[in-house]
Amino acid sequence: MHEFKYKGNQFYCEKIKIEELAVRFGTPLYVYSYHTLVDHFLKLRNAFRSIKPLICYSVKANSNLAILRALVNIGAGLDIVSGGELYRALKAGCPPQKIVYASVGKTDKEIEEAIRSKILFFNVESAAELENINRIAGRLNRVVQAAIRINPDVEPKTHKYITTGKITNKFGIDFKNAGQMLLLRRAFPNVRLSGLHIHIGSQITESEPYVAAINKTIAFVGALRKKGIKLEYLNIGGGLGIIYNQETPQTAERFAAKILPLLRKSGLKIILEPGRFIAGNAGVLVTRVQYIKNTPKKKFIIVDAGMNDLIRPALYEAYHQVLPLNKSRGALECADVVGPICESGDFFAKERKLPKMKEGDYLAVMSAGAYGFSMSSNYNSRRRAAEVMVLEDRAIVIRKRETYEDLTEKETIPPFLSSI
Repeated sequence: MHEFKYKGNQFYCEKIKIEELAVRFGTPLYVYSYHTLVDHFLKLRNAFRSIKPLICYSVKANSNLAILRALVNIGAGLDIVSGGELYRALKAGCPPQKIVYASVGKTDKEIEEAIRSKILFFNVESAAELENINRIAGRLNRVVQAAIRINPDVEPKTHKYITTGKITNKFGIDFKNAGQMLLLRRAFPNVRLSGLHIHIGSQITESEPYVAAINKTIAFVGALRKKGIKLEYLNIGGGLGIIYNQETPQTAERFAAKILPLLRKSGLKIILEPGRFIAGNAGVLVTRVQYIKNTPKKKFIIVDAGMNDLIRPALYEAYHQVLPLNKSRGALECADVVGPICESGDFFAKERKLPKMKEGDYLAVMSAGAYGFSMSSNYNSRRRAAEVMVLEDRAIVIRKRETYEDLTEKETIPPFLSSI
């Protein structure tokens, strides 16, 4: 599953003690296992090898250039959702013809940049967006490819904030309107509608929602063919769940076994957009115990990482396993692991049984490789963490810790305030 393991009482990433990394680089610190990252991509590629899909890693999960380059080097494409992610994708060396572009609110500038970069296609989220892409492509004298993002109205059985395939969500287009757009495709001479895209949510641990969405979409493809509309691509999105606690998510092989027959039936080229499945368990957030606080009703382990470093527990009430880097201490105690930020939502774990901790000890917040650093912020004017990638017995800084100067580098005090 991943290469974060105890050897004796010490917690390791691949062949390096993580406590040595914490001392060397400071905390809070994101630590990524190169082999775990690559292995998860290869497991997915191997499971679907019979149809040779284009696997476009979802940049939003973790957008560090080293993460992107590691995946691009072994054949990954990239799924992007902003102009900034396009910039990162190209800077990481991803071939433009392996880049697909989603997002419900692409700006004119973002669309133009993507057209000029010659990406594979846009995933179109509305009729208004399609009209806009056609207008901009016409101005640039280009014909671009696009896939219509279908909202299949299925229940993905995940947290409501990461559900994207219900008709009440802002994402995608219902079948009826998508069909009308395809029938009127000649009204968009600068856009070639070449595929369909579905993405029903994130952290989905069962195959049934995918099967339901794909079946609906393939039936739609069949109806389109009868009307003379031929497509080339089917992008089934991402959203495969991982283990955070007691989940039993499907493996890549089990997932492929369920949906490969459906995908072959479609007769289309297949694209996948995994993010969390690849990066989630490839990273941990390392934090140092600052204080132990006992109250009449609770014990708090106050650490130097906060919700600005990893917001998932505060935002989704998400569970992350928390492990000591040295587990040699005695009996377990029940405590809340909380950060220093001025919010009651600033916590990593509640009522969690941990060995007796003391000031200066270190903890690892597990499964933090996806939607960890990429969602971090400078709230409370906190510097964002450093990121380190481990390859066997080597540790390389892939993002330096921010400085206090970084916090104010883009800010100015206007002249009329200077004399005050």
